[in-house]
Amino acid sequence: MFNFLSKYYQMYIDATLTTIQVSFLALVIGLFLGVFICLAKISSIKPLSWLASIYVEIIRNTPILVQIMIIYFALPEIGIKFSPFMSAIIALSINSAAYVSEVFRAGINAIDKGQMEAGRSLGLSYSQTMKLIVIPQAFRNSLPALGNEFISLVKESSIVYFVGVTDIMFAANAIKNATYETFGPYLVAAGIYFVITFVLSQAVKGLEKKLEK
Repeated sequence: MFNFLSKYYQMYIDATLTTIQVSFLALVIGLFLGVFICLAKISSIKPLSWLASIYVEIIRNTPILVQIMIIYFALPEIGIKFSPFMSAIIALSINSAAYVSEVFRAGINAIDKGQMEAGRSLGLSYSQTMKLIVIPQAFRNSLPALGNEFISLVKESSIVYFVGVTDIMFAANAIKNATYETFGPYLVAAGIYFVITFVLSQAVKGLEKKLEK
């Protein structure tokens, strides 16, 4: 069943590295963008809050496949063109940011309002209180949900092969077409995704335990 691996194992290795690279970049960008959108959404500046809310609703209520297709195939019609790799990172980042913002907002809402009042009474500004007191606690509260979002991001990255990114699914499809085998190539792909997400989930659990101490 897995005889093809002796010939195509390098393709899987290269594809795995591409998947990890795309997922990691999208994870980092999505995290920072999500925190910014969260802060904009809870801001007292109404236009900023409305824009952030509109962004979240649009992204959360449209499929990520449609989003990446718009970025890669539709934007060039108005003069904006990205490579397949950049299109994948942009699509995954903006999609993840919408979910991260809601997770983080829930984490902030779970913090007692007295924390903000205590910070202000100590002479800290609103931004200093958020940065030094509220956001660190919100991150700890949100970590389990953020971990689930990051794991989902890795699995959702499998759609990037639609725009030509040579990820794990791209390799599995190429090997399937070359060998006329279906079960083996896709089973290997599933196993690789499992290993990546399992390692990530264990890392998140380890971070949770560390923060608890």
